[in-house]
Amino acid sequence: MKSRTLKNDKVNIITLGCSKNMVDSEALGGQLSANGIDVIHENRKLDHNIVVVNTCGFIDKAKEESVNTILEQVELKRRGKLDKVYVTGCLSERYRDNLNDEIPEVDAWFGTMELPLILKQINADYKSELVGERLLATPKHYAYLKISEGCNRTCSFCAIPLMRGGHVSKTIEEVVAEAKRLVSMGVKEIMLIAQELTYYGLDIYKKRALSDLLKHLSDIEGLHWIRLHYAYPSKFPMDILDVMRERENICNYLDMPLQHISDNMLKAMKRQITRNEITELIGSIRERVPGIAIRTTLIAGFPGETRDDVEDLKQFLTDSRLDRVGIFTYSHEENTSAYDLEDTLSQEEKEARAQEVMEHQQEISYEINQEKIGNTYKVIVDKKEAGRYLARTEFDSVEVDNEVVIHSKKPLPIGDFVNVRITKAFDYDLEGEVI
Repeated sequence: MKSRTLKNDKVNIITLGCSKNMVDSEALGGQLSANGIDVIHENRKLDHNIVVVNTCGFIDKAKEESVNTILEQVELKRRGKLDKVYVTGCLSERYRDNLNDEIPEVDAWFGTMELPLILKQINADYKSELVGERLLATPKHYAYLKISEGCNRTCSFCAIPLMRGGHVSKTIEEVVAEAKRLVSMGVKEIMLIAQELTYYGLDIYKKRALSDLLKHLSDIEGLHWIRLHYAYPSKFPMDILDVMRERENICNYLDMPLQHISDNMLKAMKRQITRNEITELIGSIRERVPGIAIRTTLIAGFPGETRDDVEDLKQFLTDSRLDRVGIFTYSHEENTSAYDLEDTLSQEEKEARAQEVMEHQQEISYEINQEKIGNTYKVIVDKKEAGRYLARTEFDSVEVDNEVVIHSKKPLPIGDFVNVRITKAFDYDLEGEVI
């Protein structure tokens, strides 16, 4: 241990949860690097002496994973493999006092907005001139770009406002400057993220300004793809679709979490929208941007959900033929308004319902993919794995959506765009050849 303390500090950042957390970790990494401190993301070599665990506190499974990760790092510290263990992020923001009592071996706990305090703990200065600069944890050809923080919605199941606070937009100038920096680093695809993307600008411009932001971003030379994540369906700003249709580098892709479709569930979830309004919205989106891929996420097992509600959801998926669907089980979160409702369904029943819905969607996804055989798509090459290349079309985001498998004897540089003709189609992936 004595010899370890004579070495320069090396910080390992472990990120759990969503892409918004990843951006926070990248910002921390950028600040540490600017202070001359050796920093790495998800280090497997265990040659670091300080670890920062950036936690998720969204649902039960995420909280469990975060706690287990903290305990693993504390055990490494106990065995003399680490000098310091620090914890930040949503779980720490929400349960800091309880966690401090239960895991006193952690050296310090930080909330979601306490980057300067983390840096001070590691003997680093917060450099305000570096706001927006990050040490990327993603491959260099794509990055996430957070355009706002927090959320003003009151969805009954969601604890995010408790952990992230109210909605605060970055200015258009700030976002554009950060995007330009990312492009200068080699980034070709930017995924815009926020707790709620479509609320952007209301707090500082007194209007929804996402369409204005998109126009500025799409003018950046070298930015090939711009992708939209986490759009809220209620009061959806239709003008962003006009920009999407007009600008070639804005992907025909929209991630719009719906959570459910039956009116009684939507009302209980406080989603501020009805089934008919959702159906009309999807129709309008497809009319304005023909060929757009729509992704959504759903919740299974919300309090009061009946078998009829599950059947309604499956019928909606049949009728709407959404391109991408994810689903997670309801988590009974304290201090949310849904916590007052009786959580009667077992976890096993929730998971069974989620599986039932996903199996239904799997058939739809297979049918949609079959229609793509023989078509040619522009794809971005993400990585080489097991002797094959994995790529994505503009209709697919990183990790959550379909991949295009390419067998090519000719080397394909990672991050390059190539045209691929689809030769085979499966439930969630495609296979093709470069032309």
